[in-house]
Amino acid sequence: MLLRMYERYAERNNFKVEVIDELPGEEAGLKKVTILVKGLNAYGYLKGERGVHRLVRISPFDSNKRRHTSFASVEVTPELDDSINIEIKEQDLRIDVYRSTGAGGQGVNTTDSAVRITHIPTGIVVTCQNERSQLKNKELALKVLKSKLIALEEEKKRIEKEKELGTQSDINFGSQIRSYIMCPYTLVKDHRTDYEKVDVNKVLDGYIDEFIEEYLKKGIE
Repeated sequence: MLLRMYERYAERNNFKVEVIDELPGEEAGLKKVTILVKGLNAYGYLKGERGVHRLVRISPFDSNKRRHTSFASVEVTPELDDSINIEIKEQDLRIDVYRSTGAGGQGVNTTDSAVRITHIPTGIVVTCQNERSQLKNKELALKVLKSKLIALEEEKKRIEKEKELGTQSDINFGSQIRSYIMCPYTLVKDHRTDYEKVDVNKVLDGYIDEFIEEYLKKGIE
């Protein structure tokens, strides 16, 4: 549902969305998905979506029609250009290749072109399977890894700064940034800005501009 929301938002703002990797859920939906959003100031607008999102609804998979609460974590990192050079030691990487899979479990191609890279010192894992070439998948995965490493360093600096100021806060499943409530009433509320809308379906259709603008106006880091 979040993926669809961001795809609709991107479409309305003339951003291009490319799915780099996705892992289906055990029963339905997605367990994990990585997308690349391209467009003017795309990162500047979307950086505030980073954090835990909470959804409350009647589950379509529950025959007893009970209300369920689910959580999804969103991570946003900028795409690096060639002017930023990050040294990654080969001995710090574990690179695995495997068969790419598409919808319905069908093979995208006949070669093991998908690439999974594990950065051993940090435990960061990135995968890419959208390209038919193993080399291109590796290049894109390395690019994503570099972005994640920079984001990790920035997060460390943020935490150190908060420690100094005595305002440290963790991003976890008890401190969600936004709630999407579909039952027993409808409401979308951003817990950082207190901005809210009652039309949850419209928000999930990609109309999140006002939430993004409120976040940017308040200059929250």
